[in-house]
Amino acid sequence: MALGALLTLALAVGAVIGSGANFTASSANPANTFSSGTLTMLNSQAGSAVLTAANMRPGDPATTGTVDIKNTGSLSGAFSVSKSALTDSDGANPMSAKLNLTVVDCGVYAGATPPTCGDGDDVSKYSGTLGAMPTRALGTFAAGEHHRYEFSVALDSSANDGYQGDSSSATFNWNAA
Repeated sequence: MALGALLTLALAVGAVIGSGANFTASSANPANTFSSGTLTMLNSQAGSAVLTAANMRPGDPATTGTVDIKNTGSLSGAFSVSKSALTDSDGANPMSAKLNLTVVDCGVYAGATPPTCGDGDDVSKYSGTLGAMPTRALGTFAAGEHHRYEFSVALDSSANDGYQGDSSSATFNWNAA
């Protein structure tokens, strides 16, 4: 009798396990694609000087020049400007220490219309001598954002006879990260 009950129990367990009564479902998301963005810029004066000043006299009004910088990439980026390749013709009297430089962000383009430099919304980015100019952060530019910058340089009124006939030059570098 016990053997019969055990045999009946074994047959019942086999029927439950072997019935294959399982539910399943599946779903797929094919062709997932990933790409990186770009960070590029347009420099309206690329390969050229922003400004050149000749025959400067101590205390005379500043000479100005403008440059337009645009984020032409698809990503936003932190933009900056710095100087490099500073050269003074007279090591004893470095003219770059007497050149008063200002860099002003005149504002953002409105479509194709450039901002006006010298109005109330200009933002000073640097004011000091050319020789002392450090790297200056300009802020984060969104994709397509377009700024105009004005550079002004004047020979300081304290420049004495030791600076006559001297010259100074520098490269301005624009960077985005």
